[in-house]
Amino acid sequence: MTRIVIADDHALIREGVKKIIRSSKDLRIVGEAAGFEQLVELVPAAAPDLVILDLSLPGYEGLAGLVELKKNFPALRVLILSMFPEEQYAVAALRGGAAGYVTKAMAAEELILAIRRVMGGGSYISEHLAGLLVMDAVNPQQQAVHEALTKRELDVLRVIGSGRQVKQVSAELGISVSSVNTYRARIFRKMGLASNAALIRYALKYGLVA
Repeated sequence: MTRIVIADDHALIREGVKKIIRSSKDLRIVGEAAGFEQLVELVPAAAPDLVILDLSLPGYEGLAGLVELKKNFPALRVLILSMFPEEQYAVAALRGGAAGYVTKAMAAEELILAIRRVMGGGSYISEHLAGLLVMDAVNPQQQAVHEALTKRELDVLRVIGSGRQVKQVSAELGISVSSVNTYRARIFRKMGLASNAALIRYALKYGLVA
């Protein structure tokens, strides 16, 4: 019996996923969470084998939740179920520790297939995602824009890229919260980024995670 926790802030999505999973007798839902803090509290109590995780879960932006979840529970298998297309997040999610990536537009049968593949010890990669991984390997981004950062800006990028929040970055680097925000704004401007999620994707892509 595979024990599953569903983490999504939309009740209708959770109900839809539960309906799909309940069609398989060897899959059991042992909990659900609508926010990241609730999920972190639930995992030790529910002891799931697998978490189905939405990347838009409140409490952590984008891939930061995945990174933090894997840091707290390294052995936990995580399957991303996202409204975002594979082109946007899938490669970075796999690098961040996800065992598979399924979009909410995919058929119900594909979700069950992904769960079984992941719980069988493998990773779930669609044909389209496999193509993206090949393209990323043979034709990576030509210019590494982080090379334009100062040493301190690069330090801040590495720590934020690991999924830490601003206060944690401040404590780890021994600088004020306002300084962290200033450095982050400079990083966004120099690198053409607009969010922590985009910064985390970049840090994972280039192996800059602290």
